[in-house]
Amino acid sequence: MTERPAQRKPAVFRLDDPQVRMAGEVGSADVARPRSRRQAIVTPEPEAAALSAMLPAAPRRRARWPWAALFWSALGGLVSLALGLAVTHLVEDLFLRASWLGWAGLGLAVLAAVALVALVAREAIGLARLAAVEKLRERAEMAIALDDRDGARALIRKLIAFARAAPRLARGRAALERHVHDIIDGADLVRLAERELMAPLDEEAQRMVATAAKRVSVVTAVSPRAIVDMAFVLFTALTLIRRLAELYGGRPGTLGLIRLVRLVLTHLAVTGGMAAGDSIVQQMLGHGVAAKLSARLGEGVLNGLLTARLGLAAIEVARPLPFAALPPPSISDLADGLLRRGGEADPENLPAAG
Repeated sequence: MTERPAQRKPAVFRLDDPQVRMAGEVGSADVARPRSRRQAIVTPEPEAAALSAMLPAAPRRRARWPWAALFWSALGGLVSLALGLAVTHLVEDLFLRASWLGWAGLGLAVLAAVALVALVAREAIGLARLAAVEKLRERAEMAIALDDRDGARALIRKLIAFARAAPRLARGRAALERHVHDIIDGADLVRLAERELMAPLDEEAQRMVATAAKRVSVVTAVSPRAIVDMAFVLFTALTLIRRLAELYGGRPGTLGLIRLVRLVLTHLAVTGGMAAGDSIVQQMLGHGVAAKLSARLGEGVLNGLLTARLGLAAIEVARPLPFAALPPPSISDLADGLLRRGGEADPENLPAAG
């Protein structure tokens, strides 16, 4: 059997004590067995730089030339030049035909250019606001994970400035400004900000999702055409995502809405949201919908539940803070109202005429 080295009890000593010696100044035998109980042998630990040098370097990814970005940029430039030349030739031809036609064409071209600049600026502002929301959420997650007090305070200042455009958050902003210097832990500060700023927005967002889901369930239950169902569900989903983003401060434009829809679908794919058939089936079977409702009403309820799941995913994507202090809304919170509404709409439950 191998001998265990003798363990010393914890002790307090001064570094300038003559009984304190470094491990490099004595032999290995003295390190294993100190000469006296008062003698202390200090073994220095390796520096962080030495440890990092000992670790294997991470393989560097080979830089790839962005051929796709170069192609689309060049193609966009060529299309822009072609449109510019076509407009220029059109205005010149109009001037050759009549002076007033040329001036009218030039005025319309200037108006179109001004409108294009305004549209590009609006899309850029919308994308910038979406990026700001994503950055706030990432900084909040990092502040909670690291319990970073300074990072949390900087995040709170940005959140207060970001939420000044919402009058309904005035009371929450005031309470947050009063307590921002009273809380020491960074994670608790982020949780306080979530309670003060996100709670009223979450309630309004859940009402919006529930309203959209009920509307989809009713329309798809009475609609005679499948193409009408698809068009209405698509329109309702896009409108719901845009309204949720505006509620939380995103305000996306057309490109921003496309990016937001892609993020929502990615979130659903990662979390398995579109395959949430188990929870939906449990809700439907638990309320006896399969036995009570007709096939058409059951399809409407299912479409409403899927719309609700899409709205809940949009809430998590559009929210500038993660769910840490408040519980995230679940589909069961909205399914009861849909299923109860479906049961009330069942023709079999209605009293017979006469």
